[in-house]
Amino acid sequence: MDNPQIYLASRSPRRSTLIEQLGVRYKILDVAVDEQPRKGEKPADYVKRLAVEKALCGWGKLNDGKIPVLGADTCIVINDKIIGKVDSREQSTSLMKQMSGNSHEVLTGIALVGSERVGKERVGQEIEGDKSPLRQEVRVNVSKITFRPLSEEECEHYWDTGEPAGKAGGYAIQGLAAAFIKKIEGSYSGVMGLPLCELTELMSEFGIQWYDKDNSFKE
Repeated sequence: MDNPQIYLASRSPRRSTLIEQLGVRYKILDVAVDEQPRKGEKPADYVKRLAVEKALCGWGKLNDGKIPVLGADTCIVINDKIIGKVDSREQSTSLMKQMSGNSHEVLTGIALVGSERVGKERVGQEIEGDKSPLRQEVRVNVSKITFRPLSEEECEHYWDTGEPAGKAGGYAIQGLAAAFIKKIEGSYSGVMGLPLCELTELMSEFGIQWYDKDNSFKE
């Protein structure tokens, strides 16, 4: 997309769909970071760290440094334990049984990283190998999801649909798993992987209004 307002350091189709829902102009950057939680790392710190690392990785791929980069990361938390992406039937059915009739949290961290030239506020941070001060703004969205009781057959069938594979926490709220969700306390878009309220707040912090279709960086 020409004249982007932000770069998105993610190839998640769900995050792209959510950005497009706002009509924000964006371009995708390929990034790769180690998503393994650190020993003793709290869930909120984990998603914040990865969101920043992804944004910084994307920023490092740019030459002009005029347009900020958005990073995001989502995790599910059950009994204070970070649940990553699901890649097996056993893991999927076990998680579904744990969620059945219970509540869990979904945390999504988002970070916008850009030159201190962007926006009115000036909060600089030097990083090695880059003489330009960087500004980092981070938010964490926390939502609580309650599943209805699930039968063992439903837990098994859900894996067979192919939907859980590769998903953080093993389900997609915008997909078939909507049939399992009895109650949501928080942000639907946050559970999908990109809380739009927090996104527009971060864009505003950088002087970028999501509704201004002519908005672009000016020297």
